[in-house]
Amino acid sequence: MKRTIEVNHLARVEGHGGIVVELDGNEVSDVQFKIFEGARLIERLLRGRSYGDVAQIVSRICAICSVAHSLTSLKATEAAFGIRPSAQTQGLRDLMYRGESIESHALHLFLLALPDYLGYPSAAAMVEKHGDAVAIGLRLKKLGNAIQETLGGRAIHPVNAVLGGFGALPTTRQLVALKDALEREREDCDRMIELLAGLPQEPFADADIAFAALRSSAWYGYYHGDLIDMLAAPTRQTFAAADYRAVATEEVVGHSHAKHSRFEGRPFMVGALARLAINGDLLRGRAVEAMQQLELAAPFRNPMDNNKAQAVELVNDVEAALATVDELLHAGLADEEPPSIRPREGTGTAITEAPRGLLIHSYTYDAGGHIVRADVITPTAINAASMEDHFRHAVARSKGGDDMARMLEMIARAYDPCISCSVHVVRKDHVA
Repeated sequence: MKRTIEVNHLARVEGHGGIVVELDGNEVSDVQFKIFEGARLIERLLRGRSYGDVAQIVSRICAICSVAHSLTSLKATEAAFGIRPSAQTQGLRDLMYRGESIESHALHLFLLALPDYLGYPSAAAMVEKHGDAVAIGLRLKKLGNAIQETLGGRAIHPVNAVLGGFGALPTTRQLVALKDALEREREDCDRMIELLAGLPQEPFADADIAFAALRSSAWYGYYHGDLIDMLAAPTRQTFAAADYRAVATEEVVGHSHAKHSRFEGRPFMVGALARLAINGDLLRGRAVEAMQQLELAAPFRNPMDNNKAQAVELVNDVEAALATVDELLHAGLADEEPPSIRPREGTGTAITEAPRGLLIHSYTYDAGGHIVRADVITPTAINAASMEDHFRHAVARSKGGDDMARMLEMIARAYDPCISCSVHVVRKDHVA
């Protein structure tokens, strides 16, 4: 007997998508993660634009990920023009990136994912009985927004980060305010871990997973580095940023406005769980304690553990941001101004880690500093094939049980998809 499991509109994710699973008896015959949000065609919109416009344009891909797109764009243009930002600029960008990660992870964990575990349709429905949990999430989200606003000039679509530096540096008063806020939220981080440790395990999507992430060299972060590590057990391979096409082989699929990515024909996962798999040995202190409390240990096989991995990163981000702010207050900020920009012909590629995973921007400029070619690969586009793979495993393991729609939604939300970032094609014969 043939039947269809369908989630027409996936709730509590960023953007618009759905899920369709076809079964023939208990066998899964087809799986589709449908992304039907209107395409943005960002790469084509960038053609012919001057280098000074690019970061502001790409930050509009998504409000949730605007810092990630903006800073990755600046990093790619700087690579093309041979600009080397100072250590101070790179440290401030790292802090700004952590603000986005804190804000995004708090939003996802408390307002989007937690209702699944507690049996509620939304965070608003949880308030009466679980108001404390919602309040923790909102406070942490506010902290992340404050960091982004202090460094970026505003909480979304930052304007203060520019090529080679910052338009204005944070004041001592602003840094002291951030330090106070970060210290207050350490207690909320502890409460978050206690809450998540008490939630039920959801092992229904257990399977082998290949992971890819930016290799962090000195400490666990999202901005620094130019190497991609691919972990497909039992092998681990490393690729330079310029060789990103060897990692993400994109293909257009008929049921989605997002391309799918594979590595040597195999789906792979990016995001918090992938970062733990590849860079987890760099964690220290409270983040390690959080992993132990959540019983989160490699090798990782369950995509639902991405929720726990985000919680570990949130703890680490608060601690790392606090350490950075302390260092800035102790050493002081040098009065640096952005360098003069001398555009040149060439290509620059940058990789960073958006909250949802590996983000790649690659630009080719002409001698006048105008975009000739642009390529943007986003985490959700990379994850789409992996999500479908885990949908298939979950349905096959359950043999088409009655709770399939809920399981599919939980898996999708655990990946924390940012659908707005992923839609770069319109139809199969029209590739952006």
